[in-house]
Amino acid sequence: MTTSNSRRRVVITGMGALTPLGNNVEDFWQGCVEGRSGIDWITLFDHSAYAVKVDGEVKGFDPEQYMDRKEARRMARFSQFSVAAAAMAIENSGLQLDDEDRNRIGVLMGNGNGGFPENDSAMRTIIQKGGDRLDPFYMSKTLPNIAAAQVAMQHQLKGYNNTVTTACAAGTQAIGDALDIIRHGRADIMLAGGGEAGICELGLAGFAIMRALSTRADDPSKASRPFDAGRDGFVCAEGAAMLVLETLEHAQTRGATILAELAGYGACSDAYHVVAPCADGEGAARAMRLAIEDAGMTPDDIDYINAHGTSTQANDAAETVAIKTVFGERAYQLPISSTKSMIGHALGASGPIESIACIKAIETGILPPTLNYETVDPVCDLDYVPNASRDVGSVRAVLKNSFGFGGQNACLVYKRFEG
Repeated sequence: MTTSNSRRRVVITGMGALTPLGNNVEDFWQGCVEGRSGIDWITLFDHSAYAVKVDGEVKGFDPEQYMDRKEARRMARFSQFSVAAAAMAIENSGLQLDDEDRNRIGVLMGNGNGGFPENDSAMRTIIQKGGDRLDPFYMSKTLPNIAAAQVAMQHQLKGYNNTVTTACAAGTQAIGDALDIIRHGRADIMLAGGGEAGICELGLAGFAIMRALSTRADDPSKASRPFDAGRDGFVCAEGAAMLVLETLEHAQTRGATILAELAGYGACSDAYHVVAPCADGEGAARAMRLAIEDAGMTPDDIDYINAHGTSTQANDAAETVAIKTVFGERAYQLPISSTKSMIGHALGASGPIESIACIKAIETGILPPTLNYETVDPVCDLDYVPNASRDVGSVRAVLKNSFGFGGQNACLVYKRFEG
């Protein structure tokens, strides 16, 4: 492995998460190790008119653990999640914000939908009661950038602030863009990740009419089955995850515990179709190569891939082809898994949640599984770490893939920190 010395090294020092497997990093990771599913029956709205019956919901979340009641009422659920995950990440990092220059601390969030349930509710209010009965905080709740703004306001973080809205790639691209912001000297610390809470009738109907969602209704835990021959669509999920990124110099100066190094980032476009990936995986392969090259590595340096792995026919096949393109024959020896098999697809938040799984794999040497891989698909014939986590002892470098509607591709390389 080679690393360029011409730019600042960036490390991860804090993590926070809300997921269908648990409302903190420890519970989420324990669920991954145990191979549990956080997918269950839909409870957030009446779904009786639809064939889709399951989702991945955050359970038992109390926003008042992280903000006061008045603030919580003025935030959409996706912002509440993001503020909570950011607070957890800051605490985990050991940052003492009063000792820092808050002008040099920024926020970069990924989000696909903004306040989608609030849009759903607002239209019902207008139709049933009239526009003058609309929530006066509707606009300030629903805009996609508001989660990043709320995180900044909660902690008075006055540096670079932005929101990436590249669909399912948004959170991963936000982390990658935060890496570049720090590398180029525009911030010393970035809170980066994604938040999503789009589960509502409007969202489900929109994806269902595209036939993008699983309609399995016998057992919720069996619905998300990435790479399996019987996959029939993804499972909608919600959640948030935030990382604290900082320069290596800053982390070492304050004596921080370094969880991993963020070594590489690649992003590109298929420029092909609004929802379908290139069947040959060309764009996905290009993004993977860009990330690996940016890390100063070769494909042989990667020990594990956390896949996008949505459980749709087209995505899983194209991603598999792309991995074979990049890794050649070694693709058959390289462990790959999809965390979405356990939590569903949290759209803009999925990449950051899965990034935490990558960092924990580096920390523990345990690879999370792909649940429900029961029937081999001839076009998906790699090692997907089926059905049970795998203790491989040592994980040095991980590739994280995220691919979104519109052909948006973003990949990250995390590696074990070695001074």
